[in-house]
Amino acid sequence: MFDLKKELQTKHLTRPGTPLVMGILNVTPDSFSDGGLFISQKLMEVRVVNMIEEGVDIIDVGGESTRPGAAIVSLDVELNRVLPVIEWVTQRFDVPISIDTYKTQVMYESIQAGASIVNDVNALQSEGAVECVAQAGVSVCLMHKKGEPANMQVAPSYDDVIDEVRSFLLQRVEACEKAGIEKNRIILDPGFGFGKTLEHNERLFVEMSEFVNLGYPILAGVSRKRMIGEILGGVDMSGRLHGSVAAAILAGIKGAEIVRVHDVGPTVDSFKVISHLNA
Repeated sequence: MFDLKKELQTKHLTRPGTPLVMGILNVTPDSFSDGGLFISQKLMEVRVVNMIEEGVDIIDVGGESTRPGAAIVSLDVELNRVLPVIEWVTQRFDVPISIDTYKTQVMYESIQAGASIVNDVNALQSEGAVECVAQAGVSVCLMHKKGEPANMQVAPSYDDVIDEVRSFLLQRVEACEKAGIEKNRIILDPGFGFGKTLEHNERLFVEMSEFVNLGYPILAGVSRKRMIGEILGGVDMSGRLHGSVAAAILAGIKGAEIVRVHDVGPTVDSFKVISHLNA
């Protein structure tokens, strides 16, 4: 079973100040950045092997896109996408698997198949989700989002984005801990790009210490997102590699313990250099 505290301690011993790198494996036809690329078995296998060779710490498997405007997929479709992948990876490699889902049944069956982390954009608000994670003894990432994928980027607004995101995450932490999920199994994600404008995202990033200081590991997921494209003057997905790596590095410097990325190799290499030269 994935031990978050142990993984972080090991990483910090070998590369001080370096966060865990979570590699994204979307087995969907419509994810915003890599939709359709890893649906076939062979392509999925190559992608997994490449990420492991590049030094990935966690592989995050997702079977339903949560990009702005994404359509909901059925339970059966999502299960048919993710379970064979989780089973294939866990039977061959020792890398921890995270399941990116908000559906309780997908969480349960993915954990049975070998997933040791639940990465939930809905912060375990689905019926039975908290109980599922508590009983399984796995780790969980609680993310903030405002609205649903279909409408979350339609004029999102906040009185104070830091206060509202922090308050929501702490409320979810309280619910999880009351249900029996230990503090050392909880990860927090401010939810960059999920119901936020560029201004909101920039403030969350600049003031990341407000979340780091809560005492839970922070996951930062900004890889290839629209905020990177907007900062760079409107570049599309193909032009966001360097900006994404820069943001991941800065997130680590600011205290994020996990960075969720598409481009594992460039991110890992960048952290290796920084750790070596900053020793």
